[in-house]
Amino acid sequence: MIKHKKHIIVLVITLIVIIVINLISSHVYKRFDLTKDKRYTLSEAAKRTIEAVNAPLIVDVFLEGDFPSEFRRLRNETQQILEEFGVSNGNLKFNFINPLEDESTRQQNIQQLAQRGMQPFQITVQDNGKTSQEVVIPWALASYNEQTVIVPLIKNKIGATDQELVNGSIQNLEYVFAEAFKKLVNPKGKKIAVLRGNGQLKDAYVADFLQKLGEHYLLAAFTLDSVASNAQNTLQDLKAYDLIISAKPMEAFSEEEKYVLDQYTMHGGKSLWLTEAIIMDQDSLYRNSGKAIAIMKDLNLSDFFFKYGVRINPVMVNDLYSAPITLAIGEGSNAQFQPVQWPYSPLAANNPNHPITTNINPVRFDFASQIDTLKNNIDKTILLRSSQLTKLVGVPSEVDLEIVTQEPDPKTYINPYQSLAVLLEGEFTSVYKNRVKPFQLSDDKTTSVSTKMIVIADGDVIKNDVIKNKPQELGFDRMTGRRFGNSEFLENAVNYLLNDDGLINIRTKEVALQFLDPLKIEQEKTKWQIVNIALPLVILALFGIVFSYVRKRKYT
Repeated sequence: MIKHKKHIIVLVITLIVIIVINLISSHVYKRFDLTKDKRYTLSEAAKRTIEAVNAPLIVDVFLEGDFPSEFRRLRNETQQILEEFGVSNGNLKFNFINPLEDESTRQQNIQQLAQRGMQPFQITVQDNGKTSQEVVIPWALASYNEQTVIVPLIKNKIGATDQELVNGSIQNLEYVFAEAFKKLVNPKGKKIAVLRGNGQLKDAYVADFLQKLGEHYLLAAFTLDSVASNAQNTLQDLKAYDLIISAKPMEAFSEEEKYVLDQYTMHGGKSLWLTEAIIMDQDSLYRNSGKAIAIMKDLNLSDFFFKYGVRINPVMVNDLYSAPITLAIGEGSNAQFQPVQWPYSPLAANNPNHPITTNINPVRFDFASQIDTLKNNIDKTILLRSSQLTKLVGVPSEVDLEIVTQEPDPKTYINPYQSLAVLLEGEFTSVYKNRVKPFQLSDDKTTSVSTKMIVIADGDVIKNDVIKNKPQELGFDRMTGRRFGNSEFLENAVNYLLNDDGLINIRTKEVALQFLDPLKIEQEKTKWQIVNIALPLVILALFGIVFSYVRKRKYT
């Protein structure tokens, strides 16, 4: 009887504990991320992008279907990251849609998605030694208050395997969704001045990049012409902008213009400079029977950059790790256009430890100069550099397209890892400190507040092709189908210079995924099928034999 009462008491206590736990859990909700790399824990910067969402934010994901294991992993990780955003704000809803499921509408859906900028992605599927091609749609659409933005789920990378591609894409998911939500929720606030008047690239040649920037920021052209007549007002107008961009200036800056730009920096303005110290481009080669002379370009900016801690040297970077150019190979009617490696178009390696450059494709340069960093109080970070097989070519010198027919001698490439893009951060000292100033300003400063500047030793990094008066996609090579990292690098650079919300730092988040070796799977598939099917049956049979034997011994 006492034993029976004890059982009842234990049962009642257990029921009470279960009821209390259920009541608490209905009011208190907590998720635990047990992964080592905290891949399912959103950063505070990402959470802030959807704090203000007060209406349904709908995400339609088109990565749905019967995929190889790598892409199923990407699909599942996409769902996980969206669930985390949904926990932060219940107004976020998402759906997975397979636009390829219905054969009758498959092609029509692919065309409609492609017209909206969501190009299908070809993947290679290997099954039982056979190789086939499948199509996936690695895109999503995020919609909020009658606005829609496209979200790329694949982080394309030149030369990457499917596993490397998926790993890089998963690592980038939190950032791409946070960026998309920020576009939808937060109004444009920061202002960018695109400098004009010193021979910078015309609008058509920077149109693709500026169009992408326009999704985030307010853009306007700004000339320094009025400096000569009213420098004070010019500086005041320029200070209204958070960032200035100077894309490949070809005409020298006057001392008055430099002083205004210097004081803009002293008052906390950010700058993105894309300029080289030589005059040379591919168009000159094509116009002059394949030969042209590279000469020095003096923009009167040497002391300007020198004071800030960098020097752009009047040399050309010749690199064996380079992008191709397209040339007519052959004679007369038999000539064909073919891509050939061009050492004056170096592909710059990125700095994997900085959010601007981590996990991006190589950036294509064209007749780039080289940057030296100088000792001062400014923090300097090398963002892009050339490969180990680099040499520097002084100017003036002749450049001849015939060099593509000659075998390069690696022994002459003795200037490895040349800096091509540098980030400067800190409190800058004025170029005109302890110098005679071109004119007097009422609020002259000799030391800046903490600010940032990026110097890139080639104006062509931002330059897109123009065909039949239509700007082409920046960084995309139509002849080879390769997509370089120019656009993403520049977008990240601007975001880093302007954004103080820490969102860009998400890009440095490392996600370590373990994939199965497909070759080993193919070689050992039969063995493991036998192990998984036969071994349980053998164990079950042995258990039956032992159980029967023990039973007979016990009851005989």
